[in-house]
Amino acid sequence: MKILVNILRIIVGVLFIISGFVKLNDPVGFSYKLQEYFSPAVLDLDFLSPYALGLAIILVIVEMVLGIALIIGYNKMFTLWMLLAMILFFTFLTFYSAYYNKVTDCGCFGDALPLTPWQSFTKDVVLLLMIVILLAGSKFIEPFFTRFGRTIAIFISFVGAMCFGYYVLMHLPLIDFRAYHEGANITEGMQVPAGAAEAIFDYNWKFNLNGKEEIITTQGDYPEHKGEFIGVETAMVQQGYLPPIHDFSIEKDGEDFTEHYLNTENLLVIVAYDIAKTEWNGWPKTKAVADAALKKGYTVIGLSASGEEATQDLIDKQKLNFEFYSTDATTLKTIIRSNPGILKLSKGTILQKKHWNDAEDIMLETLPTAKPNLNLSLKFKLDTISRLGEQFSDLEKLALTQKKTNTQPNERGKDANEIELSRLLGVSNLDFVMSYFDKGIYPGKDLVGEPTNLVPLKILRKNSQYISQYLDLLKRAGRAGQLPYTYVAEIEDRYLMQQGKPQIYGTQARVTRNHGAFIWPIAEPDTVNQRRKIAGFNQEIADYAKELIGSEYQYRALTIAQIEKL
Repeated sequence: MKILVNILRIIVGVLFIISGFVKLNDPVGFSYKLQEYFSPAVLDLDFLSPYALGLAIILVIVEMVLGIALIIGYNKMFTLWMLLAMILFFTFLTFYSAYYNKVTDCGCFGDALPLTPWQSFTKDVVLLLMIVILLAGSKFIEPFFTRFGRTIAIFISFVGAMCFGYYVLMHLPLIDFRAYHEGANITEGMQVPAGAAEAIFDYNWKFNLNGKEEIITTQGDYPEHKGEFIGVETAMVQQGYLPPIHDFSIEKDGEDFTEHYLNTENLLVIVAYDIAKTEWNGWPKTKAVADAALKKGYTVIGLSASGEEATQDLIDKQKLNFEFYSTDATTLKTIIRSNPGILKLSKGTILQKKHWNDAEDIMLETLPTAKPNLNLSLKFKLDTISRLGEQFSDLEKLALTQKKTNTQPNERGKDANEIELSRLLGVSNLDFVMSYFDKGIYPGKDLVGEPTNLVPLKILRKNSQYISQYLDLLKRAGRAGQLPYTYVAEIEDRYLMQQGKPQIYGTQARVTRNHGAFIWPIAEPDTVNQRRKIAGFNQEIADYAKELIGSEYQYRALTIAQIEKL
C-alpha cells in the first residue's frame, strides 16, 4: 500500500502540475473555455462571464500549487481534501458536457492535448479514484524537506506562477499549441489530405402512411415510400477528418478575400475580434506599427467580427489607415490572445505574432514597393472624404433630380437639410483638393497610396467645370505613375465631349432618343487603338464599344458633323 500511495502521489501531482502549467501558459484561452461553460446554453451562469479571466488564473495557480504541495507533502490532509474538491468539480463539469454534449473540449490540457468530453470524464474518474486511494493511505505520505523548506517551496511556486501568468497576459503564451503558431501556413492547415475519412450521416426520413408515422434511415438517398413525406433529420454516425484550420475566412461586403490575402506577400494583419472589448490603450502602438508597415511597402488589413459601424468608429477615433474585413470571432480569438494583436504573414505563412505590448518587436523590412514619402494624415483625410461621399451619394442624386425637374423636397426639414449638408461637404472637399492642385501637387500613389490616389480625381470629375484648369496636372501625375493613366484618359475624353470636341481615347458614349447609343467621335480614329494601348487600356475600341453599349453594337467612326444631325 505504501508503494502504491507514493507512486500515485507522484502521478497525481505531476498531472496537476502539467495540467495547471498548460492552462497558465494560456490563461486567456482557458477563460474563453470558462465563458463557454458559463453561457446560458450550458450552466446558465452568465453573470460569472465578466470574471472568467480572474477565475481562470486563480484555478490554474491553485491547480499547479496543489500538485507541488502533494509531491513535497506540504500540509497533506488540506492538500488532499482540496484536490478531492477540485476533481469532484471537474468530474461534474466533464460529465455534464459529455452527457448533454454541451462543450466539445473541456480544456483540461488547453490546446496542447484536446480531449473529447467522454475522454475528459474518464480521465477525471481515474484521477478521482487515485485521490480517494491517497486519502485512504494518507499516513504513508511522508513529507520532503523541513517544514520551513516546504513553506518556502510553496511560496516560491505561488509567486513564480503569479509572475508567469502576468507575463503571458501582458505578452502572448510562451508556448503556442494552436494551429496558428508562428511558422504555420494557414492554407496548408486548411487542406484535407487525400483519402482522409469523410463524415458519415444517417438520414432519418419521416413519412405519413395512413395516419401512421414511419421513419426510414438511409445514408443520404431519398427512399422509395408510398406515404406522404413529412421531413428529414440527420445524425452524425462517424466524424470525418477535420483539418487543423477549418473556419478561417476573410470577407467584406459579401465578397470572399481569403484566397487573395493568403497569397499576398508582406502582409500585416491587425486583429481585433471584438471592438467593444478591445484594449484602447493598445491602439497607439498598433497604429504606429501599421503606419510604419505602410511606408515600408507592406499591405495592411484589419480583421474583426464586429460590424461595419463599430470598425468604422474605431478607424475614425484612432485615425487608422487600413480597412477592416470580417472573420469569425472564435477564429480570431484562437489566432491571437490579444485584442488588438498583430500578425506578419507572407503567402499565408505566419512569420510573426505579437501582443500589442510588443508591437515594436515586429520586424519590418524596407520593400521595393516602399513609400517613404507617404503622408498618412493626408491619406486618412482623403479616405474619410471618400467614405462620406459614398454615404451622401444618394442625396447628391436626389439633389440633381430636383435641379433638373425644378422641384423641391416633399419634406422641408430632414431631406432638405441633408441635401444642403451634402452640397456643403462637396464644396469643402473640392476646396481641400484644389488647395493641393493649386500648388502643382497631385496626391498620388507615392503620397497617399492606392486606391486613395483616385479620390482627388473623383472629386474633380464631379466638378467638371474645373477639369480644364487642372488637366495638365492630371496628365503629369498619370505619366509619372501616380495614378492610372486610363483614369486621366477617361476624364480628358469626358471634358472634350462636354466641349463638343472629338475625344482622344474613345472612352465616352452618348445615347439619343431616336438613334440609340454610339461612341462619341474620336480624333484620328485610325490610330485610336495605339493611343489606347499606350494609355493602359487592354481592349481595342471595337471590343470596348461592345462591352459598353451592347454585344450587338458594331463600332463605326463618326464625325462631329454627323453627330450634330443626330
